[in-house]
Parts: sequence; C-alpha cells; structure tokens
Amino acid sequence: MAKGKNFLLGIYKDEDVLVGAVSKVRVAGVRIHEVYTPFPVHGLDEALGYKPSNLPIVAFIFGLTGTICALCLTILTMGYDWPMVIGGKPFIPLPNFIPVTFELTVLLASLGMVGTFFVISGLKPWGRPFMFDPRSTDDCHVMAIDLDRNKLSKEEISQLLTESGASEVNSKIVE
Repeated sequence: MAKGKNFLLGIYKDEDVLVGAVSKVRVAGVRIHEVYTPFPVHGLDEALGYKPSNLPIVAFIFGLTGTICALCLTILTMGYDWPMVIGGKPFIPLPNFIPVTFELTVLLASLGMVGTFFVISGLKPWGRPFMFDPRSTDDCHVMAIDLDRNKLSKEEISQLLTESGASEVNSKIVE
C-alpha cells in the first residue's frame, strides 16, 4: 500500500469552464483542496468561497507601530536626550518630524506585509515549491481534490470532474 495522500486532479483548458466546474463540484458536496492556474482568474475566489484577506489590518498595525516608533525616537532624542535650540523653535517641533514619521510608517508597513504574506502563504525563500502538474504554470488549470477528505468515492468524483468539463482526470499520490 502506498503511503501519502491521494489526490484527484481535474485538468481544465478554459478558465470559464473551470469557474463553472468549481461551483458544480462544491454544490455536489466535494471539498476542493486547491485550484492552480497560470494566471489570475476573475471570479475564482468567489466560486471557491474564499473570504477577504486580513492583510490590510496587518499593514495598519505595522504602520501604526512605525508611526509610534518614529515619534518616540524623534521626541526622545530631540526633546529630552539632546535638546537643542534651533532657530528659536521649541524642543519638540512636531511638523519637523513628519518626514521621518512617514518614512518609518511606510517602511514598517511594507516589510510587515511582506513578512506576513510569506508566513501565511507558506512561501519560504528556502522552501521547495510543490507542483501537482507542471502544465498549471503554462496553459492548463488544475483542480486538486483530496480523496481522503471527501465522502464520495474516487469514481464518483472522477465522473463529476469529467461531466463538469475537465479535459483530463488524473490521480496522484503525494508523499
């Protein structure tokens, strides 16, 4: 007996057929592991039932952290640690701190979003990407279904994929 997870792959040539097939498969009660496409397909996220990302909230939190760090740094250094009278202005001239605050806000928000994206998506720079079918980066769309997580049999799911417009249905064992 082979070890690993059993997957059934539906190969689609057209993105409109794919979006319709995703809806049909989900209505039939089949849980889809993932859909791989060579380019973004309009309406696929809604068909798969994905929720909007929380990445903007993370960006706001990192940006707010950058703002607080920049204001604390400039106020503590210019106002208390090394106070200097420059042109008769007060020790804490907030309008003068705006460029530093803006730059640190943008820097921390962007770096935080990149880091969070890598963690959430599992894209590690040292990781090796896994591909069900190499044609998913060229001209085909691949719908992967984990057979162990579904109640329908392999034959029933295969027939469902064929009826929904799949040009090929392949099975694959992933270690």
